[in-house]
Amino acid sequence: MNIIRGIHNIKQHHHGCVLTIGNFDGVHRGHQSLLFKLREKAIKYDLPIMVMLFEPQTLELFLGKNAPARLTSFRQKLKYLSQYGVNTVLCVRFNQNFSMMSPNNFIYNLLVNKLGIKYLSIGNDFRFGYKGKGDIYLLKKASIKYNFKINIIDNLYDYDSNERISSTSIRNALAKNNLILAKSMLGRPFIISGKIVYGNALGHLLGFPTANINLNRNICPVKGIYAVEVYGIFIKPLFGVANIGMRPTIKDFFYRLEVHLFGININLYGKYIEVALLHKIRNEKNFRSLEILKKQISQDIIVAKNFFLNKHKMELEI
Repeated sequence: MNIIRGIHNIKQHHHGCVLTIGNFDGVHRGHQSLLFKLREKAIKYDLPIMVMLFEPQTLELFLGKNAPARLTSFRQKLKYLSQYGVNTVLCVRFNQNFSMMSPNNFIYNLLVNKLGIKYLSIGNDFRFGYKGKGDIYLLKKASIKYNFKINIIDNLYDYDSNERISSTSIRNALAKNNLILAKSMLGRPFIISGKIVYGNALGHLLGFPTANINLNRNICPVKGIYAVEVYGIFIKPLFGVANIGMRPTIKDFFYRLEVHLFGININLYGKYIEVALLHKIRNEKNFRSLEILKKQISQDIIVAKNFFLNKHKMELEI
């Protein structure tokens, strides 16, 4: 998959594509459905699939620290888009200057002149241009004027909950500790990924060595203690228990993910791993002493191991 970093890096050979536009946070089942249909059009028109993303995400520019927590890092997002057949990602630097672009300039200068789109697929709530004044009705008029096809994707609803599948709905499910609903909407468990870095060795001191990932963010859609599966070390996933948050007992100031892997004692520094959250055990808590924390971690491990044992039994019965 090719990545175009910035509008200024669009070249002549990028002209002509089937396109979709959005933040694609989570690359959830709604996004997946859109990409599947876009792939059909790419085959029909014999053109590459391009996704236009924005960095930072639009609300991150306007709301700053009050913006919603991301479901996926940029690296995760690219991985999932590649898996769903995207040929090129155009990563647009979303800044004040770009946000001032008029809807008509966005259509003609970017979509038509630079990208030469032949087919555009977007959600029915898509807004663009200065103050979001551009909408699907303006795009429909432009498609006639500039001779490209447009398809408006209807909302997709979760079968069991009947809730609209969206990044916001997934964040709400995670906030309510409903990992099953989040998984249903995502089409996979909720995953946090990153590179393992050196920590303060507190876990090792307590007898529970951990792999540590700095989340590099002030907010996170989840926090607490979880039973997890970890990918990226061996072919098969490893089981463990993870803490996500600010570790109130030692008064940390940054979101961090720490995962204790069952039965593993090898050097993992520098490895890039994916941590899938399967079951929430409890919320973070400020313990009066490290000894009390140690006892609680032992209990968390027992709960996590029982969860995996029961999960395995249920899988055998299916």
